[in-house]
Formats: sequence, structure tokens, C-alpha cells
Amino acid sequence: MKSTLSLAQYVKKRNGVPLGASGSMTNMLSRALGASSFWGVWQYWNPIWGYYLSRNIMRPLASFLPVSLAILVTFLVSGALHDIAVSIIKWKIVLFFTPWFGLMGLVVIVSKAVGISYGQVSWPVRALTNASFIFVSLGITYFLETLYA
Repeated sequence: MKSTLSLAQYVKKRNGVPLGASGSMTNMLSRALGASSFWGVWQYWNPIWGYYLSRNIMRPLASFLPVSLAILVTFLVSGALHDIAVSIIKWKIVLFFTPWFGLMGLVVIVSKAVGISYGQVSWPVRALTNASFIFVSLGITYFLETLYA
């Protein structure tokens, strides 16, 4: 079933405050880092970006691909768009975010498939766990970049 939420409704649902409201960044970071799973991080992280990725990439792909593949492609598209933006700013081709986001997408898929959840632990432990997934995948990406540079 296709959601009919507007961007403003979606952001309020994810952040708990209206679009552009004071505290929206704090709420987003708190909810994302404090999510009970790595999948959950991406339900709250950057809701404006997530709204458009979900609406224009994830949902259309999930209509004919397995959801796990649609998730991976959505992460890759997000990474590629970040790479394009940085490439324009630096006036040179950058290919860093695509593999990093792809790796995080794989972590999301695998952790969701095996049911990794840590909602029973305190917020600081959840935040440390979620940040660890992000930073370990970042470190792996840097490592791989040095191997192929």
C-alpha cells in the first residue's frame, strides 16, 4: 500500500516535531543513534533525504525486486549522489560514498535478516552500537580505498 504522507507529515512522524522546528536536528540524532537496530537508524536519519529516497528509489524498486536488493540499491544511489555532489565541489571524480553506503546497506540487510536488535539496552549503549556500525564500515571503506588507490 502506497503511503500518502506529505514531506511535512513524514518529517513530523520521524522527528516528533514539525519540519524546520527548533529541536528537529537534536530529535533526529537522538532517535537515529538511539534506534534499537541498525535498520532503525535509517528510519530516523535525515528524514527529508529519506523521504525522497523512499518515494523515488526504494518503493519503485521494491515493486519488482526483492526488498533486500531494493535496500542495497537505494543505499548505493544515495552514496552515488553524495559522490556526485562532492565531485562537483572538488572538481574531480570522487568515489568514496558509494562503497561506504553500499557497505552500510549490506549491514542493514544482514542485521535485519538475522534479527539483530538491542532495544533492551540503554540509549548510550544503543548509540554506541549504531555509531560503531557506521564507523567500522567507514574504516573498512578507507582501508579498501587505500588498497585500490
